[in-house]
Amino acid sequence: MASSVLIVDDSPLVHESLVRLFADGGFEVCGEAENGPAAIEKAQRLNPSLIVMDLSMPGMNGLEAARRLRQILPTVAIIILSDYGGMFPEQETRAAGIAAILSKVECSSVLLREARILLRQTAA
Repeated sequence: MASSVLIVDDSPLVHESLVRLFADGGFEVCGEAENGPAAIEKAQRLNPSLIVMDLSMPGMNGLEAARRLRQILPTVAIIILSDYGGMFPEQETRAAGIAAILSKVECSSVLLREARILLRQTAA
């Protein structure tokens, strides 16, 4: 059975690209959201294995959404995509429940590889 992923991004172009990338990569895209509050609502309902979320979104950024999601779904793997890459201190990202922060300019294969590694770790 494919691992389920919730895609969260406010940019329609990036959003559609991520859905296609994960679907083609063998994941089940169980849901999509355009902002933090919608991601929280959908994650509660869908209980995905993985959440791939933009850092910069209107209303509630990915860091705050991750903090809230960690309280609701403590075992979900969260990957944040950012224009800034790994500029956040590891301690801050781990405290927010984020497993990885990747740059949006990373190769798509890097994103899929990281997602698979995280899901293997949480399954163990």
